Amino acid sequence: MLSAPLSFAELPGWAGDDHGAALAAFLRHCRDRRAELPAELSRLCAPAQAAADSGEPLAARTFLERHFEPRRILSDGFVTGYFEPEYDGSRRPGDGYDTPLLARPPELVPLAGRPAPDGLPKDAPFAFSSANGGLVAPPDRGAIMDGALAGRGLELVWMADPVDAFYVHVQGSARIRLREGGSLRVGYAGKTGHPYSAIGRVMIERGLAEPGTVTMQVLRKWLAENPHEIDGVLRRNRSYIFFREVTEAGEHEGPVGAAGLPLLPGRSLAVDAAHHAYGALVFVSADLPLGPDGEQEKFHRLMIAEDTGSAIIGPARGDIFFGSGEEAGEKAGRIQHRADMVLLVPRRPEARP
Repeated sequence: MLSAPLSFAELPGWAGDDHGAALAAFLRHCRDRRAELPAELSRLCAPAQAAADSGEPLAARTFLERHFEPRRILSDGFVTGYFEPEYDGSRRPGDGYDTPLLARPPELVPLAGRPAPDGLPKDAPFAFSSANGGLVAPPDRGAIMDGALAGRGLELVWMADPVDAFYVHVQGSARIRLREGGSLRVGYAGKTGHPYSAIGRVMIERGLAEPGTVTMQVLRKWLAENPHEIDGVLRRNRSYIFFREVTEAGEHEGPVGAAGLPLLPGRSLAVDAAHHAYGALVFVSADLPLGPDGEQEKFHRLMIAEDTGSAIIGPARGDIFFGSGEEAGEKAGRIQHRADMVLLVPRRPEARP
């Protein structure tokens, strides 16, 4: 549910944002055939391009304020951060490389509005097609860890650390440094449809941490100190992600998001695709620990909905992409914060100022 229209002056930090960068991010959805914009946004591509081509310092801001009206999302906003990790892996198993990332099985099919089979949530996006043409629930994480899909040649790459592999599932993409030399990138290709469960809840349930304090760094440190816990903890999250090898993104581009475009650090936002179209503009306001030593800083940024994720559920839930590598991971892993989220809704042509 959205609020009545706001004025842009009511958005804290709006004037200080880089509107040109936001407009450039949006225009990628107009130019690239991989991205599909809804009609109400697609009709704004021509005036958006004209604003970008004008060279006028305020052209981007003027375009946004003329063609959109801000409406607050009337739900409790919450943001996390994600990144493209870089981990070690191998094309072949052995010598400690024992945890595979799996390609999408051919029997995994989108439900596309069909009722989910027994064993899956009603809103599950995928199921397995059975030999008789029906639908069945795919194996969950625990069953796959036990070999339910082994021996079928689905292994894209093998990793040495099962926790690293798990966080590739959480982030949805990764760069893998191959022991054979070179690297490969993997990206999201589908999921089993079983419910996502944050494994950090284990620490909270045991009284080892307070709610809201289990960052990626905290959880990884605890698992490293308690390796006997790893197997059981990972099985708590029944959701399982399948991957594909990504070849369409350049070496210096971000990973490809669900919208089909390389993600932009600080501009790409993962959203619940059931509530927001890819290409939608969302202004995010929050106090985030992005300063030196994790100091709180004001974050006011117009972001573009370009990705999704298993844990991103609800109209005011967002996941901010911070980039690739260790530094981006340090920032992303600290983010678990309330946020104010405002959707920029295209104005009707007759309502433009």
